Amino acid sequence: MKREDALRLVKKHVKTRNLVKHMLAAEVVMAALARHLGENEEKWALAGLLHDVDYDETSDEPERHSLVGGKLLEELGVDEDIVYAVKAHNECHGLPRESLLDKALWAVDPLTGLLVAAALIHPEKKLNAIDVGFVLNRFKEPSFARGANREQMKSCCELGLSLEEFIKIGLEAMQSISSELGL
Repeated sequence: MKREDALRLVKKHVKTRNLVKHMLAAEVVMAALARHLGENEEKWALAGLLHDVDYDETSDEPERHSLVGGKLLEELGVDEDIVYAVKAHNECHGLPRESLLDKALWAVDPLTGLLVAAALIHPEKKLNAIDVGFVLNRFKEPSFARGANREQMKSCCELGLSLEEFIKIGLEAMQSISSELGL
């Protein structure tokens, strides 16, 4: 599946504006990670873009989230490893995250929310106004962005990255599309 087709699919199935922004952020961070790790950028970006394609439909049934999306992606002929990473990013299913793609998507999902929250508490409310140090300080505050699972983000070590490196890659990637994200 090409990006244009994936974006059309997202716009067809996802009506929540902030969720679309989250998916765009996950796409660009996954692409940056792939580039950094020498992996397939297009494939990783697609996994990020498509990972929550079923969220609006399954938001009241978290146990169905990512299975419905996985089935849709399978039916559309999306690569098996992307489909599996999408399914495995929802821990409800207990699927082991084995490949680097699986592990990256798992770690990236909450990172985008943490970065957005950090930008929004800065006086300028812009991604370009924050740096890794600012984000790391917020990361250490348990009451800040409670929904952004810290342990999940720390799993970046399974990618061979320190938390600081992981945040830097994610922040720089999201800063590159800050206007698209409205931040």
